[in-house]
Amino acid sequence: MRKSEIKFTIELDQENIPDTITWEATEKPGDSISHTKSISVSLWDDLQKNTMRIDLWTKDMPVDEMKRFYVDCLGGMAQSVLNSTGDEFMASQMNDLCDKLVEHLKKEAEQGGNP
Repeated sequence: MRKSEIKFTIELDQENIPDTITWEATEKPGDSISHTKSISVSLWDDLQKNTMRIDLWTKDMPVDEMKRFYVDCLGGMAQSVLNSTGDEFMASQMNDLCDKLVEHLKKEAEQGGNP
């Protein structure tokens, strides 16, 4: 049986706040370690029938990028719902929300950033 691995390494500052996040994967092109400012991992617990989440971001991740990250995550989930279940209604509702959130972010940017 073939195995694939994804590894995240989080370096914390003295207050246990993520300072750097790196990742590598066995099937990632290239052999180098990549840096990121945020990760969001969701796991389905089949026994408890609920989702466990890990959301981490570095202290230098700008708020506007964090908001964009979550809109992108939601859009990706919409596509995953469509691909895995064929539920077009659910996927379209999620995409509609993404459209609304993108407009919200555009207005925020026009007004000079975050409130």
